[in-house]
Amino acid sequence: MRTRFSAAVVSVIFALAAFAAPSFATAGAPYTDVSAVEAKALIDKTPDIIIIDISPVYAKGHLPGAVNYPIGDGSLDRAITTLDKNRTYLVYCHADSVAIRGAQKLVDAGFTKVYRLVGNYTAWVDAGYPVEK
Repeated sequence: MRTRFSAAVVSVIFALAAFAAPSFATAGAPYTDVSAVEAKALIDKTPDIIIIDISPVYAKGHLPGAVNYPIGDGSLDRAITTLDKNRTYLVYCHADSVAIRGAQKLVDAGFTKVYRLVGNYTAWVDAGYPVEK
């Protein structure tokens, strides 16, 4: 009897999860990882894209047109409340872990068009694309 009850409970849980999954997927849709080549194409085809450098070394070099909201000093958190959630964002840093956290912060705040540059600033430079200082 107990086994049937447990099986029934498990079946109900799986059924509920199946119905609830689509709403969870859209509510917290992840950001999209892009290579340097894909990022360049995205920038070229999206004139109003906002490029966010979340590193503390912005002055040493950054992607053209990038704004600087370092994650470590809370600048990104403060900026998120002022940014338009309907715009497209490309996030990068000089370290993957920081860029991942930054992109995820945007997603968690309800932004839906968030891209992260895989390989970050180094990948951009290695691809031969221009930078600003």
